[in-house]
Amino acid sequence: MTTSWADFASAAPAHAALVRKRFGAHRHHVLATLRADGSPRVTGLEADISGGELWLGMMPGSRKALDLRRDPRFALHANPGAGTEMEDGDVRVAGRAVEVTDPGTLARYADAAPEGERPEVFHLFRADLTEVVRTYLVLPDMCLDVWRPGAPLRTLRRGNDDAPAREDP
Repeated sequence: MTTSWADFASAAPAHAALVRKRFGAHRHHVLATLRADGSPRVTGLEADISGGELWLGMMPGSRKALDLRRDPRFALHANPGAGTEMEDGDVRVAGRAVEVTDPGTLARYADAAPEGERPEVFHLFRADLTEVVRTYLVLPDMCLDVWRPGAPLRTLRRGNDDAPAREDP
């Protein structure tokens, strides 16, 4: 079973709106992939949420694309921006990248690029979501909204003491 951005947005609309807003605040984000030896690779990426999907477009032959071809697991962290206050929280998405090779889909993706930025040759992956997390503060607690396919949105709270995180009822 695969889980698209549209599936996530349908299951947790308010959470999806906040996550999308954070990704929309900046153009560049941070993608984590796995190298052949299992160590992490962290690189910049422009992610696109459109047509009910989270798309990951990459230059041809890029290391991150080759990583995803070999092992599709990834994490995508939204750019936190320059300020220290993140009123909409800190967000990340994890999942599996599914390479898109259909010529029609590739052409539509390229045609939707801004003027002067249309890629000629590129790798395109569609995200199969496995987890979406938003971290934010409700003083004195740090809160995590965690969504996984097939499960309801959970909110975990952790105080500044050594107690384990507790789940909101």
